[in-house]
Amino acid sequence: MKSLLLSLSILCCLLISQNSIAQKKKTTSTPTVFNPVNRPKNLSDTALLELVQKQTFRYFWDFGHPVSGMARERSNVAFDYGNEVVTTGGTGFGIMAMIVAAERGWVPRDSVSKRLLKMVKFLSKADHYHGIFPHWLNGGTGKIIPFGRKDDGGDLVESSFLFQGLICAKQYFQGQNDTERDLRNRITWIWEEAEWDWYTRGNPDQLFWHWSPNNGWAMNFELRGYNETLITYIMAASSPRYPITAQVYNKCWAQSDHFKNGKEFYGVKLPLGFDFGGPLFFAHYSFLGLDPRNLKDQYADYWEQNLNHTMINYKHCVANPGKFKGYGENSWGLTASDTYDGYNAFSPTNDFGTITPTAALSSFPYAPQQSMKALRHFYDDLGDKIWSEYGFTDAFNESQNWYAKSHLAIDQGPIIVMIENYRTGLLWKLFMSSPDVQNGLKKLNFESPALKTISKN
Repeated sequence: MKSLLLSLSILCCLLISQNSIAQKKKTTSTPTVFNPVNRPKNLSDTALLELVQKQTFRYFWDFGHPVSGMARERSNVAFDYGNEVVTTGGTGFGIMAMIVAAERGWVPRDSVSKRLLKMVKFLSKADHYHGIFPHWLNGGTGKIIPFGRKDDGGDLVESSFLFQGLICAKQYFQGQNDTERDLRNRITWIWEEAEWDWYTRGNPDQLFWHWSPNNGWAMNFELRGYNETLITYIMAASSPRYPITAQVYNKCWAQSDHFKNGKEFYGVKLPLGFDFGGPLFFAHYSFLGLDPRNLKDQYADYWEQNLNHTMINYKHCVANPGKFKGYGENSWGLTASDTYDGYNAFSPTNDFGTITPTAALSSFPYAPQQSMKALRHFYDDLGDKIWSEYGFTDAFNESQNWYAKSHLAIDQGPIIVMIENYRTGLLWKLFMSSPDVQNGLKKLNFESPALKTISKN
């Protein structure tokens, strides 16, 4: 089956979806200097969670692009692109992080709303393709930076991550001042102009990841599950003007050789997906806003899916069949990240000893005790090597004596958001309260307590 070049973001899921081993690109530039910072000691669990969220948030607030406000792809210059590249999906995660910051008072609410308004104004003029944004943009000009030779157009999945964040912002900033009204109106305009149905190519049984005005449908990747692209179907079904139908969800997403599973791994049954579950970002990216608690459709209970996926990943690291240094009950978590020789999508079936903090820390809603043990170890024991001005660096491999100096937007964002969902459910409440999202979920025949609550009001 086809093999893809794995770059800096969620295209790694396509590699796995094609049952291929990730081919690694190597960084070619010197990373930014790692700046370890003093770590307060003897913190309570609550205080430590707050510190980790707040410190990680600085990646999006202090390091955001000065012109657009969007999230930079990563903290080091690599992969033959410069400092101007910003990421669409990572920006969506950053928007949700900014909502957390406003709610917790790390920065003033009006400062956050103004930053988001600047971002949305920038997006309204940036390159887009039938209303769908590319994977990367130039953060100063809004022009596309191609993600690959033929990947120079709209990216439906990255855009769904962005819109997930924008919908949350629209629901949160409900104030009647000029800035918040303008923000809501501009989000509505961008959201309603996105032509999700264009990416079916006129076929009600297909949905495609990419389209380019230069290369058309040459990328030719259908969105077939189970992976992190569930949120793409939710957003596409929720569109008020250009929605997809339930037919494409059932005929494309649910029709693949890696959708249903039902087998047990380490004594844990996995309803959907690849054997052993694949990388843990499958349980994070779609569920930053989409509340998995008692979320069900004809295929799965998504709380059970994510909880069991997480526990399989955890138990694999505890069992440590590869005998890697540093694995155990307090050091676990396999997902896509930087590694000692490039970048890879790690999972129990693709394990070379690299632990990625976002994997365990973004799993707090599913495995709070196991995640807290990992957090304590990462902070207390490894902090001198992986704790910096933007929170934890991307990954480490103790067998190779390698500790990343880099940070990636798509790994930083879920840490803040999923810890917040564990603590208060904030982003879940916001996203599920959107009338458009409510309609989309109902269209796809989902069940959720959030839908029942809204229907009674």
